[in-house]
Amino acid sequence: MNFKLIKNMEIKSNLKTLAIVGALSSATTLGAYKLFLEKSPSDSVFTNTPSAFTRLVSDASPMPAGSPGEFTYAAEKATPAVVHIKTKMTRNVSRQMMDPFEEFFGGNPFGGGGNRRQPEAQEASGSGVIISSDGFIVTNNHVVQDADEVSVILNDKRELKAKVISTDPSTDLAVIQVKSSNLPFLTFGDSDNIKVGEWVLAVGNPFNLESTVTAGIVSAKGRQNIIDRDKDVNPLESFIQTDAAVNPGNSGGALVNLKGELIGINTAIYSRTGQFAGYSFAVPVSIVKKVSADLIKYGNVQRGFLGVNIQEVNSKLVEEKDLKVNDGVYVGGFPAGGSAAQSAGLKVNDVIVKVDGVGTPSQSKLMELVGRKRPGETVVVTVNRDGAIKDFNVVLKNKDGNTNIVKGETASSVSSDYLGAKLANLSENDKAKYKIQGGAKITEVDPNGRLGYQGFDKGFVITKIDEKAVADAKEVAEILANRKGRVKIEGIDVDGTRVIMVL
Repeated sequence: MNFKLIKNMEIKSNLKTLAIVGALSSATTLGAYKLFLEKSPSDSVFTNTPSAFTRLVSDASPMPAGSPGEFTYAAEKATPAVVHIKTKMTRNVSRQMMDPFEEFFGGNPFGGGGNRRQPEAQEASGSGVIISSDGFIVTNNHVVQDADEVSVILNDKRELKAKVISTDPSTDLAVIQVKSSNLPFLTFGDSDNIKVGEWVLAVGNPFNLESTVTAGIVSAKGRQNIIDRDKDVNPLESFIQTDAAVNPGNSGGALVNLKGELIGINTAIYSRTGQFAGYSFAVPVSIVKKVSADLIKYGNVQRGFLGVNIQEVNSKLVEEKDLKVNDGVYVGGFPAGGSAAQSAGLKVNDVIVKVDGVGTPSQSKLMELVGRKRPGETVVVTVNRDGAIKDFNVVLKNKDGNTNIVKGETASSVSSDYLGAKLANLSENDKAKYKIQGGAKITEVDPNGRLGYQGFDKGFVITKIDEKAVADAKEVAEILANRKGRVKIEGIDVDGTRVIMVL
């Protein structure tokens, strides 16, 4: 497990086919600290704790950088902050059940036998990057997704239990935490200014081989449409492509420059076999900083939206729309119900060429730049309108059309004696993952209850009861309270399978 595969690739596995890559790094914590993101104080997650969000100001000397072909400096800085992540989970699998009537009498006049879903314990592993001295770790969402237990093996061989703080499927990032102090951590580098051809190192734990370092170059930037995420919405992809060798188990590790700074979280490989075949892909640290800060501070990712229907400019579009620019992002329309960009003055047929002074030659770059901002923040959008360059100050909105910051859901459990289970409301990530508006997730199952007897474990999502859609855990519990007789339940299992059962 723990690989994220490129679209249309097929491999066989006991778990979901995933492909991931990884690297890790650390930083010396000396002298006074100053906020790294000076222009965005809201990103200051750690105020008194040494972390990737802070930097040294007492040492005026520049950080020494490795020379091309000399990787020992970066490797020595990176490996202490790379961790090995192990997870345990339960998957429900179908098993052919023996019918005692068939075995002893050659048949069962009442029917019986067939398949029954049974829980099966499974394990997986990946990598992670320590970003604060008190134990916050960035990894991939798919490394810890649906895990019942998460443990972290540090570079000094200590093994600690970890708590999943929050996850973001749209970027395949997650933050976990271990209880410790004075841990080595990696400082954030600058993924915007890395150049194609620049040397980089990938550090992680492929094949359960701890602290493995490989070298390569940046072979491309801004790659998109890499991972098949048909159950996700609003995926944010602008991958760094490298040829540093990564393999299963590297997922969630770090991509570092020759200064030993984190410039990306290794996430995917191009492969027809599940093994490295020449290319790997990392989420740039410009996205990692924003997402990890939001997950720690708010419990979910705060995304600002321009509110535009966009299309990448190409020669056909230039001719068809008589555009006066050959690259950028074309504004084709605005969604119903209002738009931040439209309110600021943008029009159909505008071509967005910059955001906050940074060029937007592609959709992925535009989405990356806007994705770094939160609702309520202002961006300067530069457009080419019939050959004239115009700037617009756009106040970004959230997906609901306002500028509110939305905290992550912390729903308490509701018990159902009928099911023999506890339920909780769905998170926004759950709704996005399964493309549903409501329902209730099973968080605990009594093995002797109705659900437990059928082999269902926690993670199953109930969407309908007796053909009626349910909104949340409370509604499920109320419908089933004092219920007698059979009930038809529809839902989604942890692997995405749609299930209909009569209890």
